[in-house]
Amino acid sequence: MGNIIRISGKIVFDPKDKTTKHKNQATWKRVAMVVFGEDDTCEYYGWFLNKRYNLLLNKPLRSSHITFINDKVDDFTGDWEIVKEKWNGKTIEIRLDLDVRTNGLHWWLNIPNEYRGELQSIRSELGLGRPFFGMHLSIGYARPGIQEEHSKYIHECISKGFIK
Repeated sequence: MGNIIRISGKIVFDPKDKTTKHKNQATWKRVAMVVFGEDDTCEYYGWFLNKRYNLLLNKPLRSSHITFINDKVDDFTGDWEIVKEKWNGKTIEIRLDLDVRTNGLHWWLNIPNEYRGELQSIRSELGLGRPFFGMHLSIGYARPGIQEEHSKYIHECISKGFIK
């Protein structure tokens, strides 16, 4: 495991819709995230990726954040409003592993399993298991075109152990 950093953020339930997709899904899905205000973590690590691999990323729409609930209402067994009232606006400390991860297009920093307890306990209050995509802070995604191909190439080289 790489180096671990600690950052503090604020838990936000039902963040404002940023896209038509979010607005359309609001009737059947609920979202909660940790936001970091004016934090530039995703830009900072995106800059390192650019310097190391000449890779330009589009930053996440909501800047630095961790979406820890993005689930169908039908999957909940707990009461959303009660859990929201309990946790919304609370400050939480997050630990991130600085070993950058990618699937070839998206790049992120993981929250190591041993540090996911508090966020997972909130999910558990709603009757939710582990999230599909795990808990992570998105750094960004490869820009369309040549940067996508370059990003996939870097991922392949990392996967084969040619670069770190």
